[in-house]
Amino acid sequence: MDTLQDYLLSKGYTKVKLHLTKTNHFEIIARINGRKGLFILDTGASSSCVGFEAIDTFNLKVKDSEIRAVGAGDSNMQTQISKQNKVKIGKWKKDRVVLILFNLTHVNTGLVNHNSNPVDGIIGADILKKGKAIIDYEKKYLYLKL
Repeated sequence: MDTLQDYLLSKGYTKVKLHLTKTNHFEIIARINGRKGLFILDTGASSSCVGFEAIDTFNLKVKDSEIRAVGAGDSNMQTQISKQNKVKIGKWKKDRVVLILFNLTHVNTGLVNHNSNPVDGIIGADILKKGKAIIDYEKKYLYLKL
């Protein structure tokens, strides 16, 4: 019998190693517009997000947004939007990705207070759905369809 890994790789998926933090989040390295960053993988986040401070880091073109972000520990947060971004996770890549920008201070403060590294953003359900993502929680891998 094939393993999950063998099966998914044979079906055109690629695998990316996940790192489990002390806060029980999975961290992942991703590239936005060619620039590397550290992200939390969050299946409960409807949109992928980066912090306002990442505008220059990821060379984002942003516009103000009417959308208000709601997340753990905060609500009704001001946002901006950035369209036409290139996202690469491992060998998987997608063009024309929309990212939401908001203040990630409360997220990073919580992470640092629990001896975890601050992150540049969150990879949410929008990207996971585009990549037909499968998460192997036991082996700590994310599989994305090429």
